[in-house]
Amino acid sequence: MDIGGERAPELQSLQQKVEYMLEKTFPGQKVSGRTFAELVRERGGALSHSYFSNILAGKVTQPSEEILKALGLGFGVDWRFFKEESEVVGDVVAGLQFLAKRRTGEISGVAGRGVDDDGLPAELLEFALSLLADTKAKQQPDGAADDLA
Repeated sequence: MDIGGERAPELQSLQQKVEYMLEKTFPGQKVSGRTFAELVRERGGALSHSYFSNILAGKVTQPSEEILKALGLGFGVDWRFFKEESEVVGDVVAGLQFLAKRRTGEISGVAGRGVDDDGLPAELLEFALSLLADTKAKQQPDGAADDLA
């Protein structure tokens, strides 16, 4: 799969998906099973640290939907990303690549193409406005940022 000129990783197994999400969600950090399980609990889910460790070790390949939802909570992504043959893997990978490029400055703006008669979806418009607000705030001296509301 090619996303924005960059080859997306092959994410077939649950273990590969979780390892990828750890790398992208917590770059440069070593996140323990206990830390991740606590994060899931804080976000309203349940996942034991030992079960998470077993996923990382490749011992768990087909967890319940509840476990997939807990992983989604912990990583802040759609839980269906972790399903076998997930249709949302490409969307999640593209979103993470976009955010990484935005963070490094490789992407500085967003252009809407192929917008239908209904215009941009509300979520995309809200996201685009937040990017604009961030950019304007960075360009103005401290304390001079205007409220875009």
